[in-house]
Amino acid sequence: MTKHYILSVDPTAKYDWDRCTLRDPITANRPDLAELIAEAVGEAAGSYLVAVNIEVQVLEQTAPNSQAKRLVPSDLDAAVRSQRVQLEELAA
Repeated sequence: MTKHYILSVDPTAKYDWDRCTLRDPITANRPDLAELIAEAVGEAAGSYLVAVNIEVQVLEQTAPNSQAKRLVPSDLDAAVRSQRVQLEELAA
C-alpha cells in the first residue's frame, strides 16, 4: 500500500510536536499509523506481531522560508568591484 504525505520539518518550531509533522496532502490531517497498519492486517480481532517497512521517496521539496538576505544584482556588482580592487592591490 502506498500512501502520500507531506512531511514538514521545522527545527526552530516553538513546540516539539511542530518540529516534524506528517500530514495528508488533501485533508491536512495527521495520519494514524496504527489505523493504517490495522487496515493492512484486516478486520479479524486479535493481537498481531507485525513487521512494518517504511520506504521514503522524496517526490518534491520546497525551499524553506529563509530569512537570509538575497543578493540583488547591484549588490553583486558592488561585491565584484570590491574584490577586483583588492586583487589589483595585491597584484601591484
